[in-house]
Amino acid sequence: MLVIVGTLVVLGCVIGGYLASHGHLLALWQPYEMLIICGGALGAFLIANPLKIVKTAGSELLGLFKGPRYKREDYIDLLSLLYDIFNAMRKGGLLSLEEHIEDPHASPIFSAYPRLIREHHLIDFITDCLRLMVSGSMNAQELEPLLDYELETHHHDALAPSKAINRLGDALPGFGIVAAVLGIVTTMSSLNGDTSAIGEHIAGALVGTFVGILLCYGFVGPLASAMENRTNEDGKAFECVKVALIANLRAYNPKVSVEFARKALSSQSRPTFQDFDEHLKGDRAGTRA
Repeated sequence: MLVIVGTLVVLGCVIGGYLASHGHLLALWQPYEMLIICGGALGAFLIANPLKIVKTAGSELLGLFKGPRYKREDYIDLLSLLYDIFNAMRKGGLLSLEEHIEDPHASPIFSAYPRLIREHHLIDFITDCLRLMVSGSMNAQELEPLLDYELETHHHDALAPSKAINRLGDALPGFGIVAAVLGIVTTMSSLNGDTSAIGEHIAGALVGTFVGILLCYGFVGPLASAMENRTNEDGKAFECVKVALIANLRAYNPKVSVEFARKALSSQSRPTFQDFDEHLKGDRAGTRA
């Protein structure tokens, strides 16, 4: 929602201020300048990035209009999933988890959370970590640096699309200058013509610079920052899993381990202790019924 509001504010203030100063809106309509700037920037973007990042950048731009990937209800489900896993470990031992981690979609523990089971990156991270615990008999001191390295790699990959969009924004003023220079070339070739036509060519060249700068600082740069913020927020789910697993390996009981994980979440999306406790009580009540 804020993306839409911000876009409208930028357009309203820039265009409104221009019109209020007796500018003519049609003078800004320079389709060939737009073709040079947007087409050149898109081509450079395709040259600079592999196909995977190009596709991911597009999907993440659309994702900005949907809000954060994980909401408070999703974090309650994630904490509940971890709690159920730790309870299963406590009752049946680590080896009892093998059937669950080999096929999470068939597992009664994982399949109880249909929203989370569709997040394959998160589920893969959980099952891979549990597989290390089951097969490697790793203690907390051995597992923690390995998880830190994996989280760092995942975060680096997740930030690649926003960095690519940010570089695209940085290039737009340069393409605006290219469009302006080409406009001046056109102007110079028509110096023997009508004075009004020369003025139109100069205006078109200046519009090229204006469009490149506006797209960079008014739209593409802020969108890249919004993508980065969303990625950082989504990464909290993985950090939450890591904290819970390390706490469990340090022999804390399931509820305390999950409470450590809850503290790792950002304040704006973190469920309260009461919310999570009531959720667990509701699950138990539903099971007894």
